[in-house]
Amino acid sequence: MKRIAIVGPESTGKSTLCAQLSEYFNSPWVAEYARDYIGALQRPYTYEDVEAIAQAQCKELQWTPSEPSPFIFYDTELIITKVWFLHHYYRMPIWMERAIEEMPIAHYLLCLPDLPWVDDPLRENPTIRQELFLWYKKEIEALGIPYTIVQGVGKERLQGAITALTEIQEEL
Repeated sequence: MKRIAIVGPESTGKSTLCAQLSEYFNSPWVAEYARDYIGALQRPYTYEDVEAIAQAQCKELQWTPSEPSPFIFYDTELIITKVWFLHHYYRMPIWMERAIEEMPIAHYLLCLPDLPWVDDPLRENPTIRQELFLWYKKEIEALGIPYTIVQGVGKERLQGAITALTEIQEEL
């Protein structure tokens, strides 16, 4: 089973893509933890909240489903959280770099910010999506883990991801 992380700036269709790929490949997916966590807060989030999110993501990355499947899809992971820390707080927990290096991700699908911004109370960065995209790309490349840039709208976006993952599946 290959662990696939879907990453990208806000409002780039990560959750939609995870659900579609999960259905197409009949594989499980792990929803974005931060959205539920931040959405449940009755106050602005803090550094400690982001660290709690990162710790939960570490646990999620170790989860193995009971049924065999070719993939498990993750709607975001620690690279996005690292950038979130550095962008908002200019620092991150010392344990996090090692956790990122040890993530069992086999391939990244990096979503290009070519979809229109959809406003949402939990989204914060409509004007720096391209900058964040390049930052995520740099982080992935530094890890040396293969990635595919996913672009286009609707079926085109989904088909690009399916094509990349079908090639990976053939390598199994």
